Amino acid sequence: MTETITVHELAKISRQLILWNQHPAGSYVACPLFSHYGFSWLRDGSFIAYAMDIAGEKDSAGRFYEWVRRVLDRQRDRVEQLLHKHANGETIAQHEFLHTRYHLDGRDDDHSEWGHFQLDGYGAWLWGVAEHWKRTGIDELPESFRSSVELTIRYLCAFWKQPNFDCWEERNDQIHPSTLACIYGGLSSIHRFVHMPEIADVVNDIRLFLLKHCIHPEKKYFVKSIRPAADSNSYDIGFEGVDASLMWLAQPFQVFGVDHAIMNATLAELEARLKSADGGVRRYVGDEYYGGGEWILLTAWYGWIDYSAGQYEQAAESLQWIARQADAWGRLPEQVFHSLASKDTYEQWVHRWGTPATPLLWSHAMYLVLYSQLYG
Repeated sequence: MTETITVHELAKISRQLILWNQHPAGSYVACPLFSHYGFSWLRDGSFIAYAMDIAGEKDSAGRFYEWVRRVLDRQRDRVEQLLHKHANGETIAQHEFLHTRYHLDGRDDDHSEWGHFQLDGYGAWLWGVAEHWKRTGIDELPESFRSSVELTIRYLCAFWKQPNFDCWEERNDQIHPSTLACIYGGLSSIHRFVHMPEIADVVNDIRLFLLKHCIHPEKKYFVKSIRPAADSNSYDIGFEGVDASLMWLAQPFQVFGVDHAIMNATLAELEARLKSADGGVRRYVGDEYYGGGEWILLTAWYGWIDYSAGQYEQAAESLQWIARQADAWGRLPEQVFHSLASKDTYEQWVHRWGTPATPLLWSHAMYLVLYSQLYG
């Protein structure tokens, strides 16, 4: 980054980059210059829309939520079939579930090797659209959204304990606390607009499930993932370390406060294992994607957590670290390679797919979120 770009200028650049890369249909492309990311993810898009709401671009956010509404309305028959099979105890293959990403015009992402079955984006969408309505002064569920919202609630309530891909498109045989956080946050937020009795039950069940099954037995922090045991009535730890996405349990979904003993232990473990001396935050120990570098959006999340805990100076340090990662045009990548776990693996990914995705709209969105905390 050149010294002429300030943190304030980078906020303006971030907002403009997101606006430029919103499809006329309302979707946000994950990265316009990285062919593998030329789609719109419900998870990424919901956080991007949240950032645009905060940045004063409420029309942009609204168009994204409308785009998802149209996508889900077209999926009604498919979801009803899934719910029917679930009610009858029939086996459902993972490819039958809703996809995690869609083409920018709303078509399904068929015939790709990507990790399709993810529940986090549908929970994030419920949370995001509820936040959008609160920010725009809407107190009742808009009738045009009733079908898509109620369908999503029923889908999540039925399948929240189903193993599926995590937010990094990995480990599809496991259950992920960060995914459960998205579902919890979505159902909790939408409950003020939709009074379906199962919502409160599932929200309570998710919290109890996390406390019963997702804690490291000795170190008492939340683990990255668990998997159903052979007897199907219990769970084994799938990955006993932490993942930076566990921060979602605190912000923004507020399953646990930062002062909760287990959440506090999780954040301490995250800092010890995943925060580099330089200030960036990695995904998890052993990450091989582009060598396991430091992610912009996760560093912003770390700053968000610090801010919510009253650690304003540390939050500002995270913002400054992010700003230093921007290129001469103010573009932020997905990750940087200052503290790579494996430089050989990084080079293998570069040879396979090219350099890491830049600009990543989710990176710019989370910069805006942290910026708004510090500068209003």
